[in-house]
Amino acid sequence: MFKQLPSLNSRSLVRFAAACLASGCMVIGLGVGAADSEVNPNSADYNFKGPVSRKVLENYLSRAITMEGLLHGRGNLDDNVRMLKSIGAKFIGRSLCLWGGESGLLNNLQRAKQDGLKVHATDPEIILQACIFEIVTTQVDQVPVPDWAFAAFGLPAKKRNFRYQDMLYPNGRFKDHWQPGQSVPDVSRSETKLYFYFLGVSFVDAGCEALHLGQTELMNGNDTNLDHYSQVLGLIRSHATRHARRHWVLCDSHVPSGGLLREGQLLMDFHSFPLRIMEVPDKPQEAILKVGFSDGIYGRSKGGTTPSGWKCEHLPYLVEIDNWGVSTRPGEARTGSIWIWGYDEITWFAHQTQQYRSNWLHYAWNWVRQTDSNGYLQMPGSRTLRSPKDNLRWYYANKSSPSVPDGFGDEEAIRTIWATSPE
Repeated sequence: MFKQLPSLNSRSLVRFAAACLASGCMVIGLGVGAADSEVNPNSADYNFKGPVSRKVLENYLSRAITMEGLLHGRGNLDDNVRMLKSIGAKFIGRSLCLWGGESGLLNNLQRAKQDGLKVHATDPEIILQACIFEIVTTQVDQVPVPDWAFAAFGLPAKKRNFRYQDMLYPNGRFKDHWQPGQSVPDVSRSETKLYFYFLGVSFVDAGCEALHLGQTELMNGNDTNLDHYSQVLGLIRSHATRHARRHWVLCDSHVPSGGLLREGQLLMDFHSFPLRIMEVPDKPQEAILKVGFSDGIYGRSKGGTTPSGWKCEHLPYLVEIDNWGVSTRPGEARTGSIWIWGYDEITWFAHQTQQYRSNWLHYAWNWVRQTDSNGYLQMPGSRTLRSPKDNLRWYYANKSSPSVPDGFGDEEAIRTIWATSPE
C-alpha cells in the first residue's frame, strides 16, 4: 500500500511519519533543515572514461536535477552554480534546452560552451545534458549544414542550409503539431538524421556529456525496427568516443513503451519519464504516486545490453516533475487525462506551500526508491511553468536572494534528502 501525503499541519505530519514507519517506509528529514554547507555526496564513484558502469551511472542518476536553460541564460548562472555545488548535484538535466528557435542556435551553442566551462570549473565531475526534442520549425532553414555533417553520412558537401520540409513525415503526420510551422520530425528522413547528428555533435563539442532525445516514439513512426535511430545515435556516439570530455555520451528519452530495444540492444543508456502524479480529488491540491496510474514507467523499464556493454533486466531510469502546459480549468480537480488539479506536474508543484513541497519531495524520493529499485527521482531545479491565473512563468529551487528574487527555496529540501540518502 502506498501512503498518501497528508495536509501540512503538525498533527498530519506526525500521523504521516508514523504511518510510513509502520508500513516499513523510511522517512528522511521531514521538516528538518540541514546546515548551509556543501554536501559530501557519500564519496560516491563518478569516474569514467569511455563506457560507464552501472554503478557509476546510478551514482549520477541518484544526484540528478533538472536545470532547464542553465547554459543559455535562464536564471542567474553564478547562483545556480552555487546551489548545485551546495546540494551535491552531479547530473544536470536539460541544461541546454532549446525548444525550436533554431535561428538562435549557433549563438546559444557559443554561450553554452562558455557557461559550461564555468560549471565544470566548480566541479569537473558534473554531467551537463542537452536536448534534441520532438520539434523542428521553419527557422531551421536558417542554419547552415557543415561539411562534417555531410561527411558522416558519406554525402558530398554542399553549401546549403537545413530544410524543414525534408524533415517532416511524408504523409503529413504531426505537421504543424505544435503550432503552424512547428512540426514533429520523422527520424527516418535523411534530412532529419543529418540535423540530429549536427545537434548531437555540436552539443558534445560544447561540453555536454548527455543527450535527452525527448519523445522518441513520436518521431519513429517510420522506423519500427529502429534502424534509423540506431544509425544516427551510433554516429553521435562514435564522435563522442573521440571528442567528448570523458569519451562518452549518455543518451536517454521518454519511453512510454518502456524502452527502445533493437535485437537485444538498448538504444539508450538510461530511460526517463514523467512522474505521473495522481491528484486526490477529495483533498484539495493533494496528489500522490501510484503504480498503474496512467502510463507510469514503474516496473516497466525494458532491459537488454546497454551501449556501455553491460546487461540488465531493467534499465535504470529517471522520473522528473514534467511540464507540458495548463488545462482549461486550472486549479480544479477532475479535469481529466494526466492533469493534476488542472496543471501539469511542475506547475501543480509550484502552487504548493514550501513546507508541502519539501515534504512531498521526501515522499516522492522514498516512494520511487522503494517501489522500483531501478528508478530515481530527478529533482526540480529550474523549469518552465504555465499558470495564466497568477502569471507564474518559471520555477527556481534556489533560495530567494537579490540574485534570485523569485526563488522558491527548495534547495534545502533537496540537500537534506541527498545528504541522508546513501544512493
